[in-house]
Amino acid sequence: MDTAEIRRRFTEHFRRNGHTLVPSASLLLDDPNLLFVNAGMVPFKPYFLGQETPPYARATSVQKCVRTLDIEEVGKTTRHGTFFQMAGNFSFGDYFKDGAIRLAWELITGSVESGGFGFDGDRIWVTVLDGDDEAAELWRSETGIPAERIQRRGLLDNYWNMGVPGPGGPCSEIYYDRGPEFGPDGGPIVDEDRFLEIWNLVFMQESLSQVRAKDDFDIEGPLPAKNIDTGLGVERVAYLLQGKTNMYEIDEVFPVIEKASELTGRRYGADHTDDVRFRVVADHVRSALMLIGDGVTPGNEARGYVLRRLLRRAVRSMRLLGYEDRALPELLPVSFERMKLGYPELEADFARISGVAYAEEDAFRKTLTAGTQIFDVAAGEVKQSGGTRLSGEKAFALHDTYGFPIDLTLEMASEQGLEVDEAGFRALMTEQRERAKADAKAKKGQHADTGVYRGILDAHGPTEWLAYETLETESAPLALLSEGQSVDVLREGSVGELVLDRTPFYAESGGQAADAGIIAFDGGRLEVLDVQRPVRGLVVHQVRVVEGELAVGSSAAGTLHAQVDKEWRVGARQAHSGTHVVHAALRDVLGPTALQSGSYNRPGYLRLDFGWTKALSPDQVRDLERISNEALRRDLPVAADYMTLQEARDFGALALFGETYDDQKVRVVEIGGPWSRELCGGTHVERSSQIGTVVVTSESSVGSGNRRVEALVGLEGFAYLARERDLVNSLTGMLKARPDNLVDRVRETVDRLKSVEKELEKLRAEQLLAATGDLAAGAEDLGGVRFVGHHAAGTGGGDVRKLALDVRGRLGNGAPAVVAVIGDGGGKPAIVVATNEAARERGLSANDLLRAAAPALGGKGGGKDDVAQGGGTDVSRIGEALEAVRTAIRSGSA
Repeated sequence: MDTAEIRRRFTEHFRRNGHTLVPSASLLLDDPNLLFVNAGMVPFKPYFLGQETPPYARATSVQKCVRTLDIEEVGKTTRHGTFFQMAGNFSFGDYFKDGAIRLAWELITGSVESGGFGFDGDRIWVTVLDGDDEAAELWRSETGIPAERIQRRGLLDNYWNMGVPGPGGPCSEIYYDRGPEFGPDGGPIVDEDRFLEIWNLVFMQESLSQVRAKDDFDIEGPLPAKNIDTGLGVERVAYLLQGKTNMYEIDEVFPVIEKASELTGRRYGADHTDDVRFRVVADHVRSALMLIGDGVTPGNEARGYVLRRLLRRAVRSMRLLGYEDRALPELLPVSFERMKLGYPELEADFARISGVAYAEEDAFRKTLTAGTQIFDVAAGEVKQSGGTRLSGEKAFALHDTYGFPIDLTLEMASEQGLEVDEAGFRALMTEQRERAKADAKAKKGQHADTGVYRGILDAHGPTEWLAYETLETESAPLALLSEGQSVDVLREGSVGELVLDRTPFYAESGGQAADAGIIAFDGGRLEVLDVQRPVRGLVVHQVRVVEGELAVGSSAAGTLHAQVDKEWRVGARQAHSGTHVVHAALRDVLGPTALQSGSYNRPGYLRLDFGWTKALSPDQVRDLERISNEALRRDLPVAADYMTLQEARDFGALALFGETYDDQKVRVVEIGGPWSRELCGGTHVERSSQIGTVVVTSESSVGSGNRRVEALVGLEGFAYLARERDLVNSLTGMLKARPDNLVDRVRETVDRLKSVEKELEKLRAEQLLAATGDLAAGAEDLGGVRFVGHHAAGTGGGDVRKLALDVRGRLGNGAPAVVAVIGDGGGKPAIVVATNEAARERGLSANDLLRAAAPALGGKGGGKDDVAQGGGTDVSRIGEALEAVRTAIRSGSA
């Protein structure tokens, strides 16, 4: 049974049993505690935390997941991978333990012909929390499993919580006995390799007030409603049903290993070290495919850094297997062909995905070349010092700073007969991980406390949000908050939060900044600073009390008049619609693989990030601007409609990477019909001409594989063009040229300046050479050493060096000679000391003499015995510095 069929059977089983099928969320779900979605329940977390009301009582999904804590351990065991799929069924106050156990048993042991997985019930074992007699009894009564195959375990194994205050509860894990060839008998408490866990049923029934560890927490009391959260490992079920021994041999993974074996000439299964590398390749290529598909691009921080590590480890592993050509163009299409069966959206996006991956491999190949050179220098230093060991610090620097993998460092060190301080390297890596874990733990503790907002929502219901219909409403105040706590009054000058029963203000979302405006009441006025939705359905206004005093519930408060700044909204609508226009124009210029990965717009301004591997040419930027403005001139209609998420996808609407959309209803905004069709909740113009103009102001990189376009629209765009016009007028006036001749005139002027600079340089050089004869002729005699000490006023570093060397040349080699020249060009001293061969034979070193002079100048420098140079900060003490050289010569030549 292939993996795609396993996914289908799971969701179909639960759909038949009254569950709503929820598509997998993006791996980039907006959660401050997570880099990536790492469990099937994560998209449902707001429901379990009580932050939002679930739109269904039962749900089922197969969620894409990525776990990254132990990337370096991938492949060393055969049970864990970076990317995996978690199938789950969820109950929100509906069925509980009995339903979860019964439904799981029916699917696992149901015949293949009836839509089940067909596992032998006699080989199923389960565990329950020690003390959960209810679950143990239900397993016996619902499934007939004998008591000896129901094992009890402690909190560490069979209790679930989020690691923070919130819901928790006992869990029951389902295991499959793979047979005696995989280990001893006795159930999962004896051997979890033979008895493989495939499904975990969580019985969420308690509210935890404190969580100190997985098995150390305080129970506040029962949850108001009991919930079910389950997770079945799709890959584990796949290798059991496909007769394989591990997840790397299933239909979605093994073809990459086969291709890697073909490319390298190595055989999988012949050598453990090679097998680990094959598994790394297969896992990381698949993981990278799915991450890029969800909008991640390689970078040096957070998600981008994880993706970069995955891609580079895959390439590195292929190199260690003996393959040094470009590997990803051979491997990524193989993974894509398997994964598109379950994720057909990959097909339309593969050109972009592959472009990002291949560009990263090319960059890494250059890194390997540069890293090899750095390694060679480090290895040479070790050998020169008589050592045989490369330090852990150097190996860590190669890894962390230059992206040079430790495995390659070990391999190359061995080739040169050197060891590597692996223990030191590992210690530094551990320190780095501990810092990352501490940071993650600190962030975990900052889980937003939305309880106060949830209480307001429960008490008063959702805000009537009228931002699409009107710019002003008569509204009643429902709650006031200050620093996250409910208050009775907001006084003049203070800043707080206000919740209204209805509002015309747009709350920040989808890249669009919140509206500005005023809320007036009898005897007072509030300035709206920000508008947010801390929980779904509730709109909260951050306000400053400009006049008066507002108290909720008082007769003075009465009805408030909420009014959006009309000009602000006009500019915001222009910017948001302009973002859609620029996105559509970008796809016209670059092709359909140029997809938006982020955006921000405020009145008059927009920026759009998109996946692309190289800078746009000037012609492409001009085309982008031209196509955008042609769309404005065509006065295209702008329309919005609501439909289901699947209908929107079928309709061809584009979704923003990482955004979360309602499965039941989404808003699709069209500009010119199919030309621009995107999921969007922002405010927009009625026709494209109302945007006014689009002026592209910049195109830049925001990380490997990601570019950014910035533009101005409306009056701000016209103002920008007016400033450009004024600049052109000023230049044409100064240069006495027509606008169409301005570029040529500026070029001519620059060329003349360069020519004049060359002439000046030539004259300066002639003057310096003319001065060298006089300087040499005036050399002092310091105990048999001829010395020229000269302050070259207005001269910079390059000329100082040239002058010193020319004077030394004129002094010849017959007698010891030293030249010290100090310039003060640019307001800072520059010193050069030069000695001839006779002076060096007498023990005079230019480097030593420079060090004698440098302190007086407030600087330092260095060089060799024949020439040394340096700089400083104090030009007032040049005479002291030259005298210091004289003193050093006298003492050195005595």
